[in-house]
Parts: sequence; structure tokens; C-alpha cells
Amino acid sequence: MKLITDIGNWLVQSGALATIVIFAWKYLKPVMVEKQKHTKTVQEKELLGLVNSLADNAVSSLVSYEGVTGHDKFKRATSLVGGTLAAKGFDVKQETVEQAVQSAYEKSDLTPTVDPSAEPKQGVVVHNG
Repeated sequence: MKLITDIGNWLVQSGALATIVIFAWKYLKPVMVEKQKHTKTVQEKELLGLVNSLADNAVSSLVSYEGVTGHDKFKRATSLVGGTLAAKGFDVKQETVEQAVQSAYEKSDLTPTVDPSAEPKQGVVVHNG
């Protein structure tokens, strides 16, 4: 036991302990910073997944609303998603919410599907009204 105490005293008095701590910090700091970046990235991906899921649900719930313009549905879906996130304590930029709602709208039944490989019909005029 006396040997361990003597070694500890020698490390402190000689400055070797400080040197060891400094070298350990120089080695561990970049590892810890990289781990922190990775954790932040994973959290951001999960939050973005949540935003997209909420946007899909909001847009799907508004598909059956008749007599409401597309712009009003977009505003309503955006406010639903933003309000839900704010109520749960998430701080998400309005631009991100709007992009998620736009993406959900494009995937929904509200957007007609166009086959890019199909050739347009000649001589047929279609009026959308």
C-alpha cells in the first residue's frame, strides 16, 4: 500500500501526472468532438424523420377536405406540423416544416402521377378546369 502512495506522490510532485493528463486530453478531445458531431447528426436525422411523418399525416388528413384551396390546405398542414412540434418542445425552422409539407403533398393523392416514359398523345387537347 505504501508503494502505491509513493508512486502517486511521485507522479504529482514530478509533474508526470500533469503531462499524462495533457497527452490524454490531446488524444481524447478529437475523439469526443467527433462522437458529439455524430450524435448531433443522428438526432437531426431522427427529428427530420419525425417532421416528415407528421407532414405525411397532416397532408393525408386534409385530402378529403373539399371546397378548400390548395394554398389553404398547405397553410393548415404547415400550422398543424409546426404546432405539434412546438407543443412537444422541438425547435424546427419554418422553412423545414414547409419543405416537409410540400414533399408530403407531392407524394399524396392530391398530386397527379405522370409517367415520364409515356409519350404524349398527338392532337389531343386536355383542359383542366
